[in-house]
Amino acid sequence: MDFDLSPEQRELRRATIAFARSELGAAAADDDRESRFPARDWARCAEHGVLGWPVPARYGGRGLDPLSTMIALEALGYGCRDNGLVFAVNNHLWGCAVYLLLHGTEEQKTRYLKPMCDGALVGAHALSEPEAGSDVLGLRTTAVRDGDHYVLDGTKWFVSNGPVADVFVVLARTGGETGGAAGGGAGRGRAQDALSAFLVTADLPGVHRTREFTKLGLRSTPMGAVEFDGARVPAGNLLGREGSGYAIFNATIEWERAFMFAGHLGVMERLLESSIAHASSRRQFGRAIGGFQAVAHEIADMKIRLELARLILYRVGWLKRERRLALQDATIAKIFVSESLVRTAMAAVQVHGARGYLNGYDLERELRDALGGPIFAGTSAVQRGILAELLGLSGVLSGAPEGG
Repeated sequence: MDFDLSPEQRELRRATIAFARSELGAAAADDDRESRFPARDWARCAEHGVLGWPVPARYGGRGLDPLSTMIALEALGYGCRDNGLVFAVNNHLWGCAVYLLLHGTEEQKTRYLKPMCDGALVGAHALSEPEAGSDVLGLRTTAVRDGDHYVLDGTKWFVSNGPVADVFVVLARTGGETGGAAGGGAGRGRAQDALSAFLVTADLPGVHRTREFTKLGLRSTPMGAVEFDGARVPAGNLLGREGSGYAIFNATIEWERAFMFAGHLGVMERLLESSIAHASSRRQFGRAIGGFQAVAHEIADMKIRLELARLILYRVGWLKRERRLALQDATIAKIFVSESLVRTAMAAVQVHGARGYLNGYDLERELRDALGGPIFAGTSAVQRGILAELLGLSGVLSGAPEGG
């Protein structure tokens, strides 16, 4: 087993850090304060190829393999101090572009991926609803076939990138509660076959951005609500076949739950370095505070979490490069990395004392940004339930009785 980066991966990491430090995040504090999407930095990401890192060159991307993409995202998180911008990039890639890559037709890829890579289109994933989040099978948005179109009705909430997105991946119900036709049809079937996935552009009549949510952290990633009011979506925008939406979601979510958190590694390393520097220079009682065990052990634990988080995420990148399933590893990674960043951000605030608590020193923003990780892309509680079921424990999520 080789743990070394290749020369190409080391150069990718170096170049990404240099780009992120020099070109991104200059107004991060102001964008956070104003909850403002950094459009100029987004355009710079497009020019640098960030928005197409995992997309093949024939569709306008860089064509990086999954492990190299993971390394590049880690470097982006390290070099860019605007965690909201990095989160917006990840939603674009893993909430939208990857669905096209894995499940789109050649025509769909040709039409949408190039403008997504060059920054002309911003992508988003419209999944959650007011009454359904982790319970995907409980979605209520409907899509009814009408000739060459599907007519969508319903409301999506908590759509990251939603207020600025041009194209959404939308899961909607094309079957009834038991898989029959939407709108009360008499068909029967499995609940898992009742959902379908669509590409929906924001400029279609009947697609409305109706609300923008304010958040504790990651404020430069706008989050909003999208309503579909009789929106007529061309049948050619169906991803996969009708009724395959749940299978598409499950086949794609392992990418989101791991790659979206690669940037966390970079943030954890940045916080570790800042904490070491402060603990080495800040003197109390006649010596550097890093000489006190209480501080030194906090920093040692930050390093342990970083290295373990890197191992599990790189393993997912390697598995996907080898075209292997990684649902269990991605689930472990999602839990461990997101919770590790929260603990590391808390530790960094503690090490920096008042400077960690006050506005203007960035650390309070780092902590606020970290708190979303155990919630988005499936909460830690749900992920632990998924992991338990993958390990053979039945009914953890569904509550179904044993043998039911």
